[in-house]
Amino acid sequence: MKKSLLLSVLIILFTNIVSAQLPAIIPQPVELRAGTYPQDKFKIDKQTVILISNNTLKPSATFLADYILKYYKLNLKIVSNLDYVKSSNSINLVVNQKLYTNTDKYFVSVLKNQLNAGAASPQGIFYAVQTIIQLLPVNPPIASSVIMIPSVDIIDYPRFAYRGMHLDVSRHFFDITFIKKYIDYLALHKLNNFHWHLTDDQGWRIEIKKHPKLTAISAWRNGTIIGLYPGTGNDGLRYGGYYTQEEVKEVIKYAADRYINIIPEIEVPAHSMAVLAAYPEFGTEPTKKYEVAQTWGIFNRLNNVFQPTEPTFKFLEDVLTEMIALFPSPYIHIGGDEASKLWWKQSTVSQKFMKDNKLKDESALQSYFIHRIEKFVNSKGKTIIGWDEILDGGLAPNAIVMSWRGEKGGIAAAKQKHKVIMTPENTMYFNHSQFLKDDSLTAAKYLPLKNVYDYDPVPTILTANEAKYIWGGQANLWTEYIANPAKVEYMLFPRLDALSEVLWSPKEKRNYTDFQKRLKTQFKRHDLMGINYSKRYLNNLYP
Repeated sequence: MKKSLLLSVLIILFTNIVSAQLPAIIPQPVELRAGTYPQDKFKIDKQTVILISNNTLKPSATFLADYILKYYKLNLKIVSNLDYVKSSNSINLVVNQKLYTNTDKYFVSVLKNQLNAGAASPQGIFYAVQTIIQLLPVNPPIASSVIMIPSVDIIDYPRFAYRGMHLDVSRHFFDITFIKKYIDYLALHKLNNFHWHLTDDQGWRIEIKKHPKLTAISAWRNGTIIGLYPGTGNDGLRYGGYYTQEEVKEVIKYAADRYINIIPEIEVPAHSMAVLAAYPEFGTEPTKKYEVAQTWGIFNRLNNVFQPTEPTFKFLEDVLTEMIALFPSPYIHIGGDEASKLWWKQSTVSQKFMKDNKLKDESALQSYFIHRIEKFVNSKGKTIIGWDEILDGGLAPNAIVMSWRGEKGGIAAAKQKHKVIMTPENTMYFNHSQFLKDDSLTAAKYLPLKNVYDYDPVPTILTANEAKYIWGGQANLWTEYIANPAKVEYMLFPRLDALSEVLWSPKEKRNYTDFQKRLKTQFKRHDLMGINYSKRYLNNLYP
C-alpha cells in the first residue's frame, strides 16, 4: 500500500516537472505535451537540413531558415528532392491533403533525431513553422553552432477563421520596409489578415494612375498639430508620402508568402478631406478651398463628405477599379463610418439627388452610397467590408460588418445572417494607452493588457446559429499619436500577443495567469528580435 502511494506521488511530481518544462508558446496550442521520451532533445547544427515534401512549402521553409540564420547564425539548407536520404537531424515539413479536413490544422512532433511537421495545406505548415520558432531557445548560445530544442508533441488549429490586425498609415506614414516588418509580426502570431487603412482626412497613401492629383496633392499636409488634441500649436512642416503601385505589389507578395491577406481600405462617403483638397468638385461645397487635414478628430464640423453625383461615383469607380486590379484580396474595405448628415441636408444638389432617387432621409442616402459601391465591387468579383455604420438605413446585401462602436452593430448584423468581424473600441483599439499613467504620449483612453486578453468575440446574447456569423476579430492601431516604427511596436506589444491567443486558442484553454508566465519567455524573444515594448512589463507594473 505504501509502495503504491509512493509511486502515485512520484508520478504526480514527474508530471508536474514535465508540465513546468513545456515550452512557452503564444498563442496557446490546442494540444501540447511532452514527447514520449521527455529527456530527449533535438539538435540543430550546420548539418541539419529542412526537407520539404514539395515546392509549395518553400515560403514556409525559407521563413524558418531566414529566422534561424538571422538570430542563431546557422545557415540551414532547404532540400525538396523526395529521393533525398534523411540526415540524422532533419526538419521535415510535409503537406498531405488527406491528413486533416481543416486546412489550417497542423502537428509538430519533436524526436531525438527528427523534427516532423505535417498539415493538409501549405498554410497549415506555415503555422507549424511559427510554433517551431517558439521551440527555439530565447537565449541563443554564444560561440556555439548547436541549438537544442525539447521533445514535444503538438496538435493545433485556430478557433476563428478571420484573425486580423489593422494599421492606419494616413495620420502617419510608414515606408514599405516597416510595413514588411509589421506583416512579419502578424505572421509570427498566426494572424491571417492585414487591414491597411490607406486613406483618410489627413492623407491619401496609394497611387491611382487615373487620378494623379491624389498623390501630388492629397498625400501631403502642410503641418501637424503638436501634442494631444486640440493641440498646443502646429509644427508647420509639410508631411506625407504614398505607396507606388509597384511598392504595393511588393508588399502583397511579401504578405502572400506569409499567408496573410491584405485588405485595403478607402473611405466612403466621409473622411475624405484629403481627396477633396485635390478634387473639390466631388464635395458638397465645390467652390470651397479644401485642405488636407492638419489636426485629429472627426471632421463632421468641417465637411468631409462626398456629394452624391454621377461624376463622384465615376471617380470612386475609377479608384476602386485600380485597387481591385492591384489587390488579390476577395475583400475591399470601404469605410462608411462617421459621415455627418448635416452637409447633405444643406446641399441643394444632395437634396435633389435624394428626391430623384426616392430616398426618405440622409441615412437612406448613406445607405444608397454603400449599396451602390457594393454593387460595383460585387461586379468585379469582390466583397465589401464596412464599419458598423453601414447598417444605418439598411445593410447592403452581401456586406461584412466590422463592429467598432461596441458589439451592438455586430450583434445586429449576425442576427441578419451577415459575417461579422468584432473590433470594439474599448477592447480592440491598440492606440489607447496601456497604462493609467503612461510613459508615452497616447490617446486619452485606457486599454490594459488584461482587458485585451479577457475579450471574447462571440457575444453571449447570440444563439448558437447566430454565433456562426462571428467570423473572427481584429485589433486596430490608429496613428494620430504614433509617428514612428518604435512607437508602433510600443503600442503593439504585448497586446498583439494577447490578441493572438484570443483569436487562435480554444476559449477553455485561455488563462491570464498562465499567459503572463509564458509572456516572460516571449519578452526574451522580443528582446532577441529587437522589438520595442514597455520595460514596465518586466517589473510586473501592469494589471
